[in-house]
Amino acid sequence: MAELILVRHGQANSHATDEAGYDRLSPLGVQQAEWLGAHLERTNPHFDHVITGTLNRQIGTARAMGYKITEQDPRLDELSYFALARAIEAQHGIPAPADATEFARYLPQVIEHWARGDLEDVPETFAHFTNRITDLIDDICQQHGRVLIVTSGGVIGMVMRHVLGLDIPGMAKVMLQVRNSSLHRLEHVHDMLMLGTFNATPHLDTPDRAHARTFI
Repeated sequence: MAELILVRHGQANSHATDEAGYDRLSPLGVQQAEWLGAHLERTNPHFDHVITGTLNRQIGTARAMGYKITEQDPRLDELSYFALARAIEAQHGIPAPADATEFARYLPQVIEHWARGDLEDVPETFAHFTNRITDLIDDICQQHGRVLIVTSGGVIGMVMRHVLGLDIPGMAKVMLQVRNSSLHRLEHVHDMLMLGTFNATPHLDTPDRAHARTFI
């Protein structure tokens, strides 16, 4: 049996306007990761493998949690959100949102246009994004033991689509709900991948840490 614990990175630079600017943890993001690492140390700290993508915010989260990375796999890197946002505005006249309420309507539109192949000149097709993540998860499931995977919200949304058979709107809704530093537990047993936990933040569940329950 393989147990996969997926973690979304801590809060990144939410004021950024491009991928490079976004790809660093905020001070709160570092704190979220440290709290999560302390929680795991008290509960079940052992992992047979610790895998991240190649992004700074993913690597920094694993290190702030106190774990030594055993593998970096670019298949865990996030979708190119800023490139998709530029494409949907230029090609379909849909501008980036100004607030969180608008973003909840905006992201599903972006994902649906991307999935239909309606966005040209983007770094990656939706089919490629799907295949690289599902292939990675299938590869990891062939291993035994407990695996910590530090990645990003879009990747976790695609994993949930893979596990639960979600349609595109359902996957987009899941992406909107993935909190920074959240835990997601999967078990591969009897040749089936099962969801055990989604979007847990036990390290943030005390009233004095309510401010740290962030999405962006």
